[in-house]
Parts: sequence; C-alpha cells; structure tokens
Amino acid sequence: MFRTLAMTSMLALAACTTGPDYVHPQMLASTAPPFIGSTTPLVSATAEADGQWWRLYQDPVLDGLIADALVANRDIAVATANVERARAALRGARSDRLPQGTIDATGGYQRLSTAQTGAGIDRQSDIANVGFSVSYEVDLFGRVSRSIEAARGDAAAADAQRDVVRVAVVAETARAYADLGSLAERIRVAQRIVTLVDQSVRLTAKRYDAGVATRLDTARSAALRDQVRATVPPLLAQREAALYTLAELTGRTPRDLPTEISAQSGVLHLDRPVPVGDGRLLLARRPDVREAERRLAAETARIGVATAELYPSISLGGSVGSSGGGFGNVLGGSVLRWFTGGLLSWNFPNQEAARARIAGARAGSAAALATFDATVLRALKETEIALSAYSREQERRQALFDARAEGETAVRIVRAQLREGRVDSLSLIDAERNFADIEAALAASDARVVTTQIDLFRALGGGWQEPAKS
Repeated sequence: MFRTLAMTSMLALAACTTGPDYVHPQMLASTAPPFIGSTTPLVSATAEADGQWWRLYQDPVLDGLIADALVANRDIAVATANVERARAALRGARSDRLPQGTIDATGGYQRLSTAQTGAGIDRQSDIANVGFSVSYEVDLFGRVSRSIEAARGDAAAADAQRDVVRVAVVAETARAYADLGSLAERIRVAQRIVTLVDQSVRLTAKRYDAGVATRLDTARSAALRDQVRATVPPLLAQREAALYTLAELTGRTPRDLPTEISAQSGVLHLDRPVPVGDGRLLLARRPDVREAERRLAAETARIGVATAELYPSISLGGSVGSSGGGFGNVLGGSVLRWFTGGLLSWNFPNQEAARARIAGARAGSAAALATFDATVLRALKETEIALSAYSREQERRQALFDARAEGETAVRIVRAQLREGRVDSLSLIDAERNFADIEAALAASDARVVTTQIDLFRALGGGWQEPAKS
C-alpha cells in the first residue's frame, strides 16, 4: 500500500497537461469608441447602453409583455433546457476526477464432474461471491482536466446562447407591440384621407350637377377615394398579424391576449437620445460574442483531450472480496481476498487515429477562432447599420413632416381656386393624391423610426439581463 501511495505521488509530481493553454483572442483595434454613426444628437456615445432598454419607452403594458415573454416563451424554454444539458455534461466530466467504485455479488448452485472432485466429496454445492472494487484514473497528461475545461466552455456557451435568444425575443416582442400602435395610427391616417377625399367627391358631384364639372371629373375623384380606401384592409391584416405574433412570443394563444393589448393604438415614443456606449462595452455586452469566445475556449481544450491519447493512461485501484459455499460463509476471514495495483494502457505504435483526432481538434479550434472574429465584425456591422438607419429615417421623417405641411397648404389653395373657377377638378385630384401619399408616407416613417430604434437596441445587445428586483 505504501508503494502504491509513493507511486501516485511521483506520478502527480511528474504530471503535465497536454495541449495549448487557452488565451483570450485579441479584439480588433477599430472596436475602440466612438461608433462611426454616433455623432448625431439622436444618440449618446457617452451614456452606457441600458440593458433593459424597453423601459425607456415608459409603457407599463410593454413592460408586462416582455416580462411575460421572458418567462413563457418557448424558444427561451428550449435554450434553457440546452443549458441544463450542458451543465449536466459538465458534472459528468468533473466526476472523472473522483474514484469509481463498484460492488458485485453472485450466487448460485453448481455441480462438478467426477474429474473435478475426489472420492467422497460432494459434487453439488452452493457458491457465493461478494466483492468491492475501486479505481482512480491518474490524470497524468491532463485528459480529465482538459475534458472538464471543454465541458465548462460548452456550458458557458449554452448559457450565452440562451441570452442570444432572450435578446431576440425581447426585441421581437417590442417590435410587435410597436407595430400594433403604429399600424393603428396608419389606419387612422388612411381613414382620415378617405374622409378628406370623399369631401372632394361630393364637391365634384355638386359641380357636375351644376354643369361646371364633367363625368370624367367625378370618376377620377371617386377612383382616388377608392384607391385610398383600398390601403386600409392590408393595414388591418398586418395589425392582426402583430397581435398573433405577440401571442406566440408570450406563450399564449391569440384568444388569450389581454383586451388592453388588442386596444393598443399609441405610437411608442422615446424622449431622449438613445444611449449606445462605446465599442468595447458593446462587445462585452453582446451575448453572441460571449458565446463565440466560450466555444473557442472549449475547442481549444479539446486539442488537449485529443493529444492526451498519444500517452499512456494509468489507473490505480484495488479490490476486496470473498467467496464461499453460500452467502452465509462469504464473510469468513479464511476466504477473504484482496488486490491492489495499477493498470497502464497505451495504444502504441499505431497512433494515426489519435493524431487524426488532434488534427480535427486543431481545425475545430481554428474554425471557432474565425467564427469569433466574424461575430465581432458582425456585431460592429449591425450596430453601425442600425445607427445609420435610425439617423437617416429621422431625417426622412423630418422631410416628410415639412412636405406634409406644404401639401396640406396646396390642397387648401387648390380647393379655394376650384370654387372660384380658376382651376379644374383634375388639379384638386392631383393635389389631394399628393397629400394622401405624403400623409401615408409620414405615418409609415413614424413606424419605421420606432422599428429602427428597436433594431439599434437589439444590435447593442440589451435584453438578456435578469430584471432588477424591486
């Protein structure tokens, strides 16, 4: 026994861990602040991005929907199950550090041949065996430690992947809720334009009755009214689709949505610059970057697992047991047996399979590194695109707002000129068609502004953090 302990100590002192040690990959120098599109007053590069960004809209209904989605969404439930599976695998890998013990017992009735027994000896007898054995793998070359390291990376990556899903669910919930309000506004605008054009239809009809307008004028005016009216049903369908999307995201059936959700009609509004922080904080916050980094760590550890197969595997163990004629006789001292020692296993000289696995592990690590770099670049690209889209849409909205005022003035002037007989009905129809197009475009731009805000918040990586406890 003392020799065994001495040998174990010597092996532990001589142990070395195979494979490369993990080094965190270097970030690109261009990830330093500020973002290219952060010079606009619409965003703030000095204020840290808010993890629970939807609260900036100060809408309790939206807050409640997102809280429901984080609890009941099925995609998050799948990701959570994957996290538990990865953690179970980590526990399994850690168990290899512990001794493995087994207990076995057999019993039976035997009959021996005459050649196996002497004269006067009973050829039939009961027989029983009871034993206990224990073994321990000496992690001489780090196979166990590297396996644990790889499993730890997989578990952390699965946790980050769940956060990726949370980001998506939060953003899509906010987008569907925003669509409810913006589509309701666009429907109101379309209906208001229908009412406005219908007034012109009636005016043209009166002029036709008075003989100062033609049948072509009334037909054109009615066609414009019907054209605007035709824009309403598609908007209603889109709003219904947003309701169904909200139901799915929050783990409900469409009929189970609260009535206040269906009645939502206000456009989300943000009364402060969007806090975007800087590039370094972005990469620390985005869970997809964290997931890619942890998968790289896991793949690097697997190189060590594969490399350890080139070297001997050594296990130490022992066993104790007893045999006798029946279970009542197996505990006697005269029948006790024991064993202690070690086992060395080494696949040699053909190690081609092990070297092939090492090459595969190195290729996996190289792919994981490329994936990490691509994820960083994608994070920066998505943020810059979202910043640009938000800024440009605000500019477009302002231009449409100015155009709307001019278009409304033009309709008023043309209508007055028509009463005075200075222009024909075609001029009024053109003016009203232009105003209707501008009104519809402005309402769509209002919706697009909110959508680009949500895209920007999603690109900034917020939405996966656990809500603060009040």
